[in-house]
Amino acid sequence: MRALDKKLLRDIRRLWAQSLAIAAVLAAGVMVMVTMNGALRSLSETRDTYYERARFADVWSSAARAPMSLVPEIAAIEGVARVEARITENAILDLADLDAPGMGQIISIPASGEPEMNRLILREGRLPEPGHKNEVVVSEAFALAHDFHPGDGFSITLNGQKRPLTITGIALSPEFIYSIGPGSIMPDDMRFGILWMPEDVLAAAFNLSGAFNSVTLGVTRGTDLEQVKDELETLLKPYGGTGPYDREQQTSNAFLDGEIMGLELMVQFLPPIFLLITAFLVNMVLSRLITLEREQIGLLKALGYSAWEVSWHYLKLAMLIGAVGIAIGWATGYWATIAIAEIYGEFFHFPYLVFIQYPAVYALSAVTGTGAALFGAVFAVRRVVQLSPAVAMSPPAPTRFRKGLFDRLIGVVKPRQTTMMILRAIGRWPLRAAMTTLGISMSAAMIVAALFMLDSFDELLDVAFVQVNRQDAILEFALPRPETVLDDVENLPGVMLAEGAYSAPARLYHGPRTRTVAIEGRRDGAELARVFDGVSRTEVPPEDGIVLEARLANHLDARVGDVIEVEFLQHDETRHRVILTGTVQTFFGLGAYMDQQKLSAMLGQEPQVYMANVMIDEGQEDALFKAVKDAPAISGITLMTTVRQSFDETMAESANISVIIYSFVASLIAVGVVYNSARIQLSERARELASLRILGFTRGEVSYILLGELFLLTAAAIPLGLWLGYILAAGMVESFDSDLYSIPLLITQETYIRAAGVVAGASIASALLVRRRIDRMDLVAVMKTRE
Repeated sequence: MRALDKKLLRDIRRLWAQSLAIAAVLAAGVMVMVTMNGALRSLSETRDTYYERARFADVWSSAARAPMSLVPEIAAIEGVARVEARITENAILDLADLDAPGMGQIISIPASGEPEMNRLILREGRLPEPGHKNEVVVSEAFALAHDFHPGDGFSITLNGQKRPLTITGIALSPEFIYSIGPGSIMPDDMRFGILWMPEDVLAAAFNLSGAFNSVTLGVTRGTDLEQVKDELETLLKPYGGTGPYDREQQTSNAFLDGEIMGLELMVQFLPPIFLLITAFLVNMVLSRLITLEREQIGLLKALGYSAWEVSWHYLKLAMLIGAVGIAIGWATGYWATIAIAEIYGEFFHFPYLVFIQYPAVYALSAVTGTGAALFGAVFAVRRVVQLSPAVAMSPPAPTRFRKGLFDRLIGVVKPRQTTMMILRAIGRWPLRAAMTTLGISMSAAMIVAALFMLDSFDELLDVAFVQVNRQDAILEFALPRPETVLDDVENLPGVMLAEGAYSAPARLYHGPRTRTVAIEGRRDGAELARVFDGVSRTEVPPEDGIVLEARLANHLDARVGDVIEVEFLQHDETRHRVILTGTVQTFFGLGAYMDQQKLSAMLGQEPQVYMANVMIDEGQEDALFKAVKDAPAISGITLMTTVRQSFDETMAESANISVIIYSFVASLIAVGVVYNSARIQLSERARELASLRILGFTRGEVSYILLGELFLLTAAAIPLGLWLGYILAAGMVESFDSDLYSIPLLITQETYIRAAGVVAGASIASALLVRRRIDRMDLVAVMKTRE
């Protein structure tokens, strides 16, 4: 073994703690890169493979009642490869293990038994046979929630008629990877399920023989979807078409895309932070090591070692640290990728998981990890090349200091001698102090970026379920009803208040921009479902105009006072001009609101309701549930308490996992920076501190001199980190913004305190480890060493 290699091993043994701290930071970055890339690719590949094998549709549209004779005309649209007309309705379910009514979305199965698109993957049993009116296939998530198996049964109300059903099969569908019931925002597999029944049975039950109310299209690659949707809308408009939409607007796929976008954000955001911190730490350690070994470097050069050989020796030290970090990151990243991919597979109800580990990701992580270590090393090693043997073997020239701001402050404040030493150390090495402060601040920023999600979800829940939606339940009607039906609803047991709601599919125009939404009609003075702005915390009544969700207004580039043109999709092509009277932020969906009376007048009809928002007496819930199960006009019920609870539990679990991960990662950064900084300062000032001990300074005073600087830098880093955390949180809010939901930017004082506490705790723990070395310092041995 060459002499320099033996020296390298001795250096590693001597610097093992500092090297391990740096390697841990790098390992975290490599782990995140491997894990997030692996999860992202596995999730994307699983989705794409599943969609292709199951022939996931490209375009969807609904209609009131369209004749089957229209199908050939739809198939003749240029670019359309497949067409499937079907029947889909909502229905009340009577489940033995559930007191409250359940709700199901029923989809027809063609007489051939195999859907042309959105093919079912049977997990158990078989498909229903044509003509068997009491057979049904249920979604796997719904079956698991109720422990259903083929042969089990429950009751359903189809268009006012209650009948028993027997489960013949349990299936998965690409259309419902993420299944959400009407009026809900989170999956509730206990109370909402997807059901598939024979087409002839549903046609007879809903008076749709020879007709359909839903159609899905598959198109050839390269087809202009917008043109296909326009032609499909033209064909369906006379039959009550509600406007086509593609995969981007399909709810299940949109949520899946949102999750993939979140993974992409983490891949882009987290690894660079770790790599930069790694480069900084390597530079700190090597710079100090080279300074201490200045005379050895001069001697090596005098003995014939070239500048490159000496430089390569120190670069190998950095590469060895990088190799350890990469190895740890690879191992932890591999197993973390498997765990996360399996979680996604279960959460999104995939029939299988295409687990992919691309060697290119590991290679990229190795290259970037090694590159970060070398990047930090190069700036330290370049001094080796510049030193001639004679200069290197001579004592370094005393550093020339100028009287700076800190020195002037010291002269004015006149602190204690120990404090004066701390302030002078910071003032004389400002760049090092600034980089240390920045490194510590990044750990605080990551904590804030993680914890703000909890604050945002609390705000979101308050706006969505306390301020905007105050109802206890939403009752849906199979067909639009006159407002007088609300009197019947209030006569149901336990209903204390009932308010109607109506929505009409429409296309909004503002200049060249357009958007298809459902306009909701609201009565002035409604208490249970309000047009409410979550930012200003005030009601925004539509009055004689229209109120838009802020994100929808931005899509249309519309401002308050602008004229919006409204075309109702289920009526003629007349465009009604309305004034935008206000905007609101409700965080869910792209809402549009008008006065119920004005909306009905535009539609040329008497005011109607599609659903009823109700307030319930908790003591009579059971009686109400029984009445709802037997009510023929009610096709669905959504319990808002359950929706709130489901959302709160799911988001809290997800947020808690994120908090744990981010807190661990932030602690790694803080420990890595503080510990290495303290060790370097100890090695630099060991002789000075030993001298102070001999002169009578106590261990506490000596520790204060060494660690006080780090505590001062940590104190400066925390507010900087909190500000950077706010910037990161704002960026995350912007990236998560979509048509389905948005996240409010809210960071509470408690979050800032918790972030500061984590960073301060990690810094104190690191400093205490170094203080033990001060207590064990051999004063005689230290004083014998040369400066």
